[in-house]
Amino acid sequence: MSRRDTLRKPAPDLFDPELADLPPDARWREWMGRVEAAIFASPDPVPRARLAALVGTACVLDDLIADIRDELKGRPYDLVAVEGGWQHRTRPRFSAAIRQARGEVLRPPALSQTETLILTAIAYLQPVTRAQLSASLGREISRDTMALLKRHGLIAAGPRVAQLGAPLTYVTMPAFLSLFGLGSLRDLPDIENLGVGPTLGRDGDRAADDGIPLGLGEGMEADADDEP
Repeated sequence: MSRRDTLRKPAPDLFDPELADLPPDARWREWMGRVEAAIFASPDPVPRARLAALVGTACVLDDLIADIRDELKGRPYDLVAVEGGWQHRTRPRFSAAIRQARGEVLRPPALSQTETLILTAIAYLQPVTRAQLSASLGREISRDTMALLKRHGLIAAGPRVAQLGAPLTYVTMPAFLSLFGLGSLRDLPDIENLGVGPTLGRDGDRAADDGIPLGLGEGMEADADDEP
């Protein structure tokens, strides 16, 4: 065989998706690394078909991604299903830190007196329905106002109430604490010092910090309407 024939010989396929020579556990770990690396390196969602080409035919891709996501639970980012593929995305609670690191100016939302009063009522009564807010404040609270507070990231949907119609409740988000310079809900002033009247409250009790969610819990519906 001449030197020219040797140079023309096609290079062997170095990529082996099956990894049959590895023990099962090591093979699975290698598949996990391949899939996460491909997603991490791509600025766009990586289609399932491309990810499936990185692993063997015996690999169940959904189980593999579930294992990767399980390992990322303590990290500030996650794998998210987007447009038929998967993408690395930072968790929402770190958005303020990211904006700050980029030098973006964080401007607090400008709230009207009515919006501030509603937000205050939610902080003390949460989890609370829109109807309960209306009754406590003695005025109708519109869906538009609640939607505005949600867009500002100050409130979110809480669990549904076990009653006819299963209305949503509302809870405050960490942005509420940041807006008012509070460390936690325990830093809320006594309700008597607010000057909002004696009707703000349920049975005269201020909501305790224990058991009050500051964000969206599992299974809570962020975009559903609160009432039919």
